[in-house]
Amino acid sequence: MDEFGYLSVLIAIILGLAITQILLGYRGLLHAREHVRLYWPSLVWSGLVIIMAVQSWWAMFGLRSLTGWTFLQFSVVLMQTILVYMLSALVLPDFGSKAVDLRKTYFEHFRWFYSLLAGVLVVSLCKDLVIGGTLPHGLNLAFHLCFIVLSLAMAAIRNETWHKANTVFSAFLLLVYIAVLFARLQ
Repeated sequence: MDEFGYLSVLIAIILGLAITQILLGYRGLLHAREHVRLYWPSLVWSGLVIIMAVQSWWAMFGLRSLTGWTFLQFSVVLMQTILVYMLSALVLPDFGSKAVDLRKTYFEHFRWFYSLLAGVLVVSLCKDLVIGGTLPHGLNLAFHLCFIVLSLAMAAIRNETWHKANTVFSAFLLLVYIAVLFARLQ
C-alpha cells in the first residue's frame, strides 16, 4: 500500500462518519415526522454538508501523487475532515421521543455551525499552503474567500431573512464551485 492509500483510510472513515451522521438525522426525521417542525434551511444545509464531504473526498484524490508526507501535512488534511464531521454533527439534531423544532435548533447552533464552516475553509487554504507551499490560485482562492466572508457574516447576523437568502446563495455558490473546479477527477 502506498503512503496516500494508507493515510486516506482515516480520512475516509471520518468523512464516512460525517455522511452517516446526516443520514441518521434523515432517519430520525422520518421516524419522528409527526413530532418534527421542519425548517428548510436546515434541510438544505444538511444536503450541502453531504456534498462538502463528498467533494472533499473527491478533491483528496489529487493528493495521491504526493510522497514523503509529513505529520503536519497529514494533520492539516485530517483537521479539514474533522471540521466537516463537526458540521454534520450540528446541522440536524438528535431525535428521540420529544418534539423537535428545526428552526429553533438552527438558531441555537448557527454561530457554531457557520464558524466551523469558516474554519473548514481556512484549513482548506492552509492545506494548500502546507502541502503545496502556496495558496490556491484564481477562482479557487476567490471561492474560498467568498465562502469565508459569507460564513462569518452568517455567524454574526441572526436575521432569518438573511439566513434564508444566503442559504440559497450558498447552495448555488457551492454547486458552481464544484461544477467549475471539480467536475473531473484530477
